[in-house]
Amino acid sequence: MNVLSNQTLRICVACCILMGFAVADVTQADAEETSTGEPAIVTDFLSKYCLDCHDKTTAEGEREFESFSLPIRSEQQLISTDEIIDQVTLKSMPPEDSEQPSDEERLELLQTLRDGVQDAKELFAGRSGRTVMRRLSNREYEVTLATLFGRRVDTLGLTADFPKENTSHHLDTIGESLITSGFLLDQYFQAASRLVEMRLGKPDVEPKSWHFTENFKQYEELSGAHSSVLKNKFLCLYEQPNTDTRQGGYGHIEDFLEGVPVSGLYDIEVHAQAMHRDTHYDPKIFRIDFSEPFQIAVVPGDVTKGHIHYPQAIEPVLATAIVPDDEPEWLKFQVWLEAGQTPRFIFPNGPYESRASVIEVNRRYKDEFKNPKVGVSRTSLLREGFLPHIRIGEIKIAGPLKEPGGSLEERAVFGESGFQEEQALQQLYDFAQRAYRRPLETADQQRIQALFERRVAEEAGSRQAALDAVKMILCSPSFLYLSEITPEDQTRLSAFDLASRLSYALWAAPPDDQLFESAKSGKLDDVAELRNQADRMLANERSKEFVEGFLDSWLNLRDIGNLPPPRKKVPEYYSENLPESMKQEARIFFRHLLDENGPVMDLLDADYTFVDKKLAKLYGLPEKDSLRLADGFRRVSLAGNSQRGGVLGMSGVLTVSANGVDTSPVTRGVWVLENILGTIPPPPPDEVPAIDSNVSGAKTIRERLEKHREDQACAVCHRNIDPLGYALETFDPVGRWRSKYPKVKGSAAKVDASGKFPSGEEFKGFDDFKDKLLESRREQFSRALIEKMLAYSTGRHMEPTDQFEIDEISKTVEDSGGGLRTMVIAVLTSDLFRSR
Repeated sequence: MNVLSNQTLRICVACCILMGFAVADVTQADAEETSTGEPAIVTDFLSKYCLDCHDKTTAEGEREFESFSLPIRSEQQLISTDEIIDQVTLKSMPPEDSEQPSDEERLELLQTLRDGVQDAKELFAGRSGRTVMRRLSNREYEVTLATLFGRRVDTLGLTADFPKENTSHHLDTIGESLITSGFLLDQYFQAASRLVEMRLGKPDVEPKSWHFTENFKQYEELSGAHSSVLKNKFLCLYEQPNTDTRQGGYGHIEDFLEGVPVSGLYDIEVHAQAMHRDTHYDPKIFRIDFSEPFQIAVVPGDVTKGHIHYPQAIEPVLATAIVPDDEPEWLKFQVWLEAGQTPRFIFPNGPYESRASVIEVNRRYKDEFKNPKVGVSRTSLLREGFLPHIRIGEIKIAGPLKEPGGSLEERAVFGESGFQEEQALQQLYDFAQRAYRRPLETADQQRIQALFERRVAEEAGSRQAALDAVKMILCSPSFLYLSEITPEDQTRLSAFDLASRLSYALWAAPPDDQLFESAKSGKLDDVAELRNQADRMLANERSKEFVEGFLDSWLNLRDIGNLPPPRKKVPEYYSENLPESMKQEARIFFRHLLDENGPVMDLLDADYTFVDKKLAKLYGLPEKDSLRLADGFRRVSLAGNSQRGGVLGMSGVLTVSANGVDTSPVTRGVWVLENILGTIPPPPPDEVPAIDSNVSGAKTIRERLEKHREDQACAVCHRNIDPLGYALETFDPVGRWRSKYPKVKGSAAKVDASGKFPSGEEFKGFDDFKDKLLESRREQFSRALIEKMLAYSTGRHMEPTDQFEIDEISKTVEDSGGGLRTMVIAVLTSDLFRSR
């Protein structure tokens, strides 16, 4: 929980003096005490202002302060002290409709409680929580394998069948939630075997070339038209792949369904043209921007993994290109394909739902055809019409390509010289050390040697024996778990454990050579060296793993898409792949602050953001008319724009805090409370009625909530939650600005985004709400962000006894100017991060 810093307290006292308040001497150490040693201000304040609702009998909100006393001797007392400090500092308690303490009483209580917390610091020294030994998350597992093998592994889909990852408060790095099952262990075995055999155990084959000029068969309702009009001489793409109808979203090579013979790099050339981008048909029919050139992309397909004409579980984009309009040209790609995979072609910015487009064109332009047909008829359109599409006439494939010096995987696993039989064991030891992230013990080497020699004795061959040993290494607990070698009687992490913690916090991967050598030499034990390494790693592009992983956890961005809006209601969400743009805005904004050491408070409000053409249009920004897709993301000014600014104005946050269909101040209020202010609201009591009970006379969500709050059991929590959500009601479920709710029975209620904090502070709308957060809750936000970073990087949630160091980190950041990079470095060099 958050506490009032000494500096803030001094400012409060000074302000009160300037305003004419008769301030008590709150800095005196010998506060008046009762006969039992309890400071009188504590017992008097609680009795007068708190116990009506928080005595042993009532205990509203599951808070009971009747038994509270000083001095602090237990963690529960420390928790209660923090809660009282929080509520009194923010004037959230006592409730607005109750008798209020004077400013003198508040200040005296806060100083007394703060002194009590400080007095207890030594008592709790060394009693901080401990990280539970945890396995790699699925995300970290794939990044680690890609690092160890020197190449992307997402084409294999190694974790596609793994159990869904458990998270704790949206964090995917918490040890207690990363459980291991027998099924998962079996998946690890299969993944290791598949990776090693397909990347290192593949047969050595000579490059081959294929040239396809016909039999471009397409399925289902495309089949007849292509056969009769085009004679299957062309492979055509009619729509983007992310649609319901899935007609013409994937172009495959019918004569190459068996795929490539071995995993490797392949050159692909396609002779393609963008057809009818200048069509005279109404562009609204196709729901795309015809001012943008058509794009083509390559994704893998596998006939053994599902329908080749439909989306499959494993289809990362391998390459993209712009398709020419005027005449066909050869477009060249170099892509990695796994054995058995065949290239498929997609139209990322193509029409949305080709079937609907065809039906509408046939209906509206039937007079232009000799033999018009209604419905899903493509024959006339292909023969006489101007249907926008990409047309491919020839495809060439060549490979696998020879890689100078051997494959990336060969060199990554066995060294630059590749596998050497006479050095096999040493090569395996070196790989195991990188995989285990620590020096090998004798027992490690003995296990590797025993397996290698047994497989050689079984006449597997020395290379196959080595590959089997690599599989064993990848299934070892020393690889799968971030296990610690720090002695049990030590609280401070050893250098190698610290190196792993730092590397996985920033790169989600094992330490590189430089970090490993720093640990090996003992230099990493020095805070200055740890700071240098953290700074170096943050500057490396691999730290994108921290940016993406942390934002997925803090802002819950990984859940975007779990509750998507209806396709007919928000088609652009799908047709423009808005979820990806939504995530990118937050990532680029955070990255900018990290690189520039920009103010942490810019995360709450800023006069700029980063958008691409899609988001500029969603936000209604002037740049929507000047930005092109090829421009990617650009920094744009929000000066004078009261509708955006900070993470709360980002569509990603507004989408993930809604349910896709409508918005709820309760849902968004809880999101703000947890993610921005770091306060987890208690669960509603069992006797609390459903939110829709007895609200038949309500017309708006605000009215329904007010009726809901008439129940006193509901009012306790909702007065802290609902105002935070009201401020975001001017945004619809995907983050578009609105002034009215959707029409219900012909009328649309006006959005009211005003509200009042429990402390009595009122705000008129979204912009004013952010101002109030910056005025009175900036310290709470900063501490909440520090706690989240600590939890993400250490693998455990912070506990009450951790607050003393969180205070120190917070003060360091504030004294250093409040920059985001300063905060991250302070977290990564803190005692909490360096401890078990």
